[in-house]
Amino acid sequence: MTNHVRRKIVGTTGVLAAAGPMFWIHSAQAQTSFKPEKGAKLRVLRWKRFVQPDEDMWMANTKKFSEKYGIEVRTDHENWEDVRPKAAVAANVGAGPDVIVGWLDDPHLYPDKLVDITDLAEYLGNKYGGWFPTARTYGTTAKGRWIGLPLGASGALLNYRVSWVKEAGFAKFPTNFDDYLRLCQALQKNGHPAGFALSHATGDSETWMHNVLWGFGGRLVNEKNQVAINSAETIRAIEYMQQLSKTFIEGVAGWSGVANNNAFLEGKISLTSNGISIYYAAKTSNDPAKKAVAADMDHAPMIVGPVGRPTELHLLSQAMVFKYGKYPNAAKEFLRFMWEREQYQPWQAASLGYVSHPLKAYDDNPFWNDDPKYAPFKGVVARMQPHSYAGTLGYASAACLADWIVVDMFASACVGGKSPQDAAAEAERRAKRYYG
Repeated sequence: MTNHVRRKIVGTTGVLAAAGPMFWIHSAQAQTSFKPEKGAKLRVLRWKRFVQPDEDMWMANTKKFSEKYGIEVRTDHENWEDVRPKAAVAANVGAGPDVIVGWLDDPHLYPDKLVDITDLAEYLGNKYGGWFPTARTYGTTAKGRWIGLPLGASGALLNYRVSWVKEAGFAKFPTNFDDYLRLCQALQKNGHPAGFALSHATGDSETWMHNVLWGFGGRLVNEKNQVAINSAETIRAIEYMQQLSKTFIEGVAGWSGVANNNAFLEGKISLTSNGISIYYAAKTSNDPAKKAVAADMDHAPMIVGPVGRPTELHLLSQAMVFKYGKYPNAAKEFLRFMWEREQYQPWQAASLGYVSHPLKAYDDNPFWNDDPKYAPFKGVVARMQPHSYAGTLGYASAACLADWIVVDMFASACVGGKSPQDAAAEAERRAKRYYG
């Protein structure tokens, strides 16, 4: 399961100069460390792995930190859908894990409850080539204060069967909406339909549907956070989706988050949207049939629509340090340690790039050259835009995503019988409940 860029990346010279004795310069490279509090202990909450080596290497790096600093770190792993509500409870009651690794705009739901980590974030950005714009957007407030530290994004890319795409008449995977529709129609005709969730499949439905909406120029809100979903561009996107959904395997309206994974591995579908976990499961399986799937599959970025640029949404994960914690310096030093090249790159490689990096320097991770099927995941954070596009992150954008407004709009027109106009009008009405 797979469970978007407004501000330019700014220089960090001023931040470093103002930070005081915490910083020093060595070999023309800014360095920093945070002196942990005496007797510090940390509790960390993060999502459960989708690829087992991710968790294994994360815990190995955590052990390295504990051995180096003498700080006990308790790490709890929760189902990723449960992290957001647990983080919200912790913020509201003022007690819980010191560090929570959550999703998307979680920090923007309770910014005043979080430690300012601008010094840490700007240090990492300065050292590692800068943050990709969308990572900076997710990590900072409107005033530029860092309240989240982006870990990276789980890329929701197109997983496809190579031989069946060729059989459908495409030597290369298409890159525009018209050819993409023709491919899906040919795959269906050949008995190898595509399969994309038209349901409340957390992490799956939102990503690929936003690609279509934004690809036609549609958007939930404009730059002034005014609801703008009921537009000619949105109508075109819905009409296109109605044609596309006719090529899907039956049952997608009721899919759960793992349904597309299973259908792909079982050879029931030829094309879906997912992270690299399908490939990992097939590649490491002892089942010859699944190994054959791994050999015959590949990945492609989401299709570029009439707007002429990538319009991808992926599941960005980021860490938060809560003010109620007793050891904020220890928490920041833990994050600095885990994000440094010596720990980050081996962790990313171990997880096969399930999480694509938010820092530009990690483009040079040698892992990306190990297998050509990894390559499309390399630029995930560079290509994505915030789900709040074209507005700002906050309570309203989070609520609209959680309330499935875009997902329901498309589903109601594709399987619910609504006209594109009625579906867009309903989405507009629902969004105005949050944006006013």
